[in-house]
Amino acid sequence: MYPFLVLCLREFKRIIRLWQQTILPPAITSTLYFVIFGNIVGSRISSVGGMPFVMFIAPGLILMAVMMQSYSNVCSVVYLDKFQKSVEEILVSPIRTPLMLLGYVSGGVLRGLLAGLVVFIVAELFLDATIAHPLLMICVFLLTSTLFSFMGLINGLLANSFDHTMIVPTFILTPLIYLGGVFYNVDMLPDFWQPIIQINPIFHLVSMFRFSFYGGVDLNFLHESFLLILFIAAGYGASYYILEKTTCIRK
Repeated sequence: MYPFLVLCLREFKRIIRLWQQTILPPAITSTLYFVIFGNIVGSRISSVGGMPFVMFIAPGLILMAVMMQSYSNVCSVVYLDKFQKSVEEILVSPIRTPLMLLGYVSGGVLRGLLAGLVVFIVAELFLDATIAHPLLMICVFLLTSTLFSFMGLINGLLANSFDHTMIVPTFILTPLIYLGGVFYNVDMLPDFWQPIIQINPIFHLVSMFRFSFYGGVDLNFLHESFLLILFIAAGYGASYYILEKTTCIRK
């Protein structure tokens, strides 16, 4: 347990020490999104999903920051540990594989939560909204940061160059985000896309988070939660298999 705590502490200290890279960018980016898309573009759109455009996109923008920061934190740390050979020190330490995985993921969860909190504060400056379900919001924060931390972990374990760390954000995360209902109501899409959207974890996360913000949406919590936990379990299983059964990290 002690090596696990040391690994967590290392991740936490790095995130706080590099706050200009880990906390400040989401605040700047989200402010631009709210000013440009929320106020300038949103003022020309009557409503989406029965609410003003800026209110509709706010939950998605918060989660988008959580996703990207959680993913990039774990992916970059794991890849740099491989590149600098410092991961070998972790491998020879008395830490079990599950705790090693959770140690890396803990850093992504913390960075995702901090980024989400910063963007949430920015959103409140534009919305002054009352949160309908605070506990559900916290749960969605945790589910989102955990899921995308595992995605970053898998990419970091498999990456053999820095270019490889950009494959998932470019070819997987970006399409999933744009098909996840962050900027529009998914009912507006053609029927062809509807079955595809149902297997998109971002759609379920955004739906739950939007409900936690405003309520009033017909949502099957058991179905949504089960799917998200299933995605997280798959991420854990894949990262465990890569670490234990392959030579990706031991080359």
